[in-house]
Amino acid sequence: MQKFIKKHWGNILFFGLITFMLTPAGLPLRALLIKAVSYVTSRVENLEIDKDKQLKLDTYQWQLVSRDGQIVNLADYKGKVVLINNWATWCPPCVAEMPSLVKLYPEYKDKVVFLFVAQDKPEKVDMFLQKNEWDIPVNYMQSNPPAMLQSSSIPTTFIIDKEGHIVVKKTGAADWNSGQVHRILDKLVASIK
Repeated sequence: MQKFIKKHWGNILFFGLITFMLTPAGLPLRALLIKAVSYVTSRVENLEIDKDKQLKLDTYQWQLVSRDGQIVNLADYKGKVVLINNWATWCPPCVAEMPSLVKLYPEYKDKVVFLFVAQDKPEKVDMFLQKNEWDIPVNYMQSNPPAMLQSSSIPTTFIIDKEGHIVVKKTGAADWNSGQVHRILDKLVASIK
């Protein structure tokens, strides 16, 4: 047995690490690794969709409900810059990117509409936000989103310009408090409708 362990100690250690990461106790390590990978990938890729490939929303009809029970309709924000983030507390990439969104929010909350759409139970979201001491406007779906804003993966983030064009559609974790995102938002906020 000792010979086997000496010969395969690296494989045993690797298997043990993978097993640990799949347990609930390994969530922080998984989130850290995902954040590290997303940090690199979000710096490499261009988040903004080419102007000629941007789709325009054909409808703004989408009802949400806020954490305090208020009805929120995407149609109320037609003509404004909107950032929509679909996420859940049980999603490691969502958890990994959330700190960057939380940092971005106070800088742009007066210029950009933020819709953090949780795919989770309100009790879990409340506990998650309290634990992390985050104050962001979380909403829950009351109706299906427009077809162009549907995604089978989370996290998925959309940035919509004042004319209703989807300027950014990013599936997977990213650093949302990056210079690239600031430049995109600044340009969209400054544009005249």
